[in-house]
Amino acid sequence: MQNRLKILFDEIDQAVSRLVKLYPAEIRCRKGCADCCHAVFDVSLAEAVALQQAFLELPRKKRRQATLQAEKAMKEWNTLKKEIRKPSDISNTRIRCPLLDSDNSCMLYIWRPVNCRTYGAPLEIQGRSVACGLCRFQEGKRYETIRMELIHQRLHELSLSMDRIIGDRRWPVSAIILDVS
Repeated sequence: MQNRLKILFDEIDQAVSRLVKLYPAEIRCRKGCADCCHAVFDVSLAEAVALQQAFLELPRKKRRQATLQAEKAMKEWNTLKKEIRKPSDISNTRIRCPLLDSDNSCMLYIWRPVNCRTYGAPLEIQGRSVACGLCRFQEGKRYETIRMELIHQRLHELSLSMDRIIGDRRWPVSAIILDVS
């Protein structure tokens, strides 16, 4: 499973790198920028398993730091779920990722989820083009995009191949850290 996920991650990274080369002035992602690390999203079973395994390999001090941050993030997430009236409410919410280190780097960068890998690139989601608000893409101008439905379909298939019962479920990163069973 991890091999298939790594192959998918490599393909995504190559696609994002290509777009960064095509649109260097528009894509603003740089080391130390952590805007995507405050976006609210959940991950597939395949991503969750990879994150759990990598998390358990972190030094004890890093695991403790992430666990404390995950507890805070889960409280915020549970409060948020009660207040959500429409899907767009989530996109405007900011919760710090528990894997974000004090220097704005990801503790599990190699195994970061698809949403983290694609965040700054121009994306197509449900027929609409979207990009990070810090990027400089111009409204109405056409850009090449990454089609997220195709990526999510592959993740879904990979997750179902792991477990037909829970392969459809998704989890916030903080839940993965707090429940490593």
